[in-house]
Amino acid sequence: MPPIAILVALADPTRCRIIEILRDGPQPVHVLAGSFDISRPAISRHLRVLKQARLISEKKTGRENRYALHANQLQPVAAWLAELAPIAEPVSVGQPAPAIVRPAPQAVPTPAPVPEVTPAPVASRQRREPSVSQMGFDF
Repeated sequence: MPPIAILVALADPTRCRIIEILRDGPQPVHVLAGSFDISRPAISRHLRVLKQARLISEKKTGRENRYALHANQLQPVAAWLAELAPIAEPVSVGQPAPAIVRPAPQAVPTPAPVPEVTPAPVASRQRREPSVSQMGFDF
């Protein structure tokens, strides 16, 4: 089962960047906010999403709120990805990546011709009186 809550939290580039900043250690909110060209309330909303996914935690020290990364919470994502695409051999830097083997294309059958359909005659509709708005406006 995919770790949906974590993937949703990581689906935003700003939140991914916050995770990268917190990788170096706990940071106060003003340091995190200073790294972006968005408002402080927007940063708070991003932090709330990351906290709800339990990727970060908040600790109040005096007047300062410091946020810390819980990298171990990313383990379900790594396990799920490894399950989807297990890698046989690790590729080191400088070596060419292994070629992707794709199956040969198969012939696509041509679709059968579609018979033409003639539309049925439409019964005439009776006209209704235009309704009058109760607000006094005619739209």
